[in-house]
Amino acid sequence: MKFEKYHALGNDYLIYDPPGDDQPFPANEIIRICHRNFGLGSDGVLVGPLQSEKADFGLRILNPDGSEAEKSGNGLRIFARYLFDQKRVGSSPFTVDTLGGVVTCQVNADASSISVEMGQVNFHSDVIPVQVEGEAREVINEEITVSGQTYQYYGATIGNPHCVVPLPEISENLARTLGPELENHPFFPNRTNVQLLQILDRNRIRIEIWERGAGYTLASGSSSSAAGAVARKMGACDENITVEMPGGEIGLVIDEGFNVQMTGPATRVATMNLDPECLKH
Repeated sequence: MKFEKYHALGNDYLIYDPPGDDQPFPANEIIRICHRNFGLGSDGVLVGPLQSEKADFGLRILNPDGSEAEKSGNGLRIFARYLFDQKRVGSSPFTVDTLGGVVTCQVNADASSISVEMGQVNFHSDVIPVQVEGEAREVINEEITVSGQTYQYYGATIGNPHCVVPLPEISENLARTLGPELENHPFFPNRTNVQLLQILDRNRIRIEIWERGAGYTLASGSSSSAAGAVARKMGACDENITVEMPGGEIGLVIDEGFNVQMTGPATRVATMNLDPECLKH
């Protein structure tokens, strides 16, 4: 079984281009394939292109724990780069149908960067979803308690759920400590992605990321989009935002309606052939 491997700022995905129109691997096999010791190793598997009635291409995004993600900004950039490399698209815009909605992608002529129209960020508890006391509302600067300490957080969705915690200082260790508890907090019935957000100036933020179903992550496009939108919602940042992550930087343009355009690279790594023996128990 052939896979193509790419990374987007250190967030790596395997692409499986299926001969049919479905995902052929059960959850336990996805876990094995993504395992860094027992499999090919990745932060997830992209299955596509698939047929879609809504867009030019369909895509499924599978987490390394076997669950399915609604949307991934880095995964979309990688998928767009793969389609470009396979000469299935050129430098004109095209659409991709994900579980979290249809997005528009465009690869520049030398494939050095890819832009994705990520959609609109929504902060409402019913949409994310977030369990709140009282009436449904936008989840803005509310309290959440983990590890015996209470933090202020923002809830957001861009097709997948996010919990953004603004802090004066952030670190990998803090993300690894708070991330698992926030991901599985009772407030989030579908679990959540987690971003620790540090505002650097009106056009630059820094984030540390704990990704739902994947754990600590070097970079994330949807996390960047959610955190950037929260920075805008706070009134701390302007329309153009550069997001610093351990794996590198992504550029965002976020309008007053919280529609997000994301631009960043995707890098080809290898063609990999999986031996069926790998999947034996």
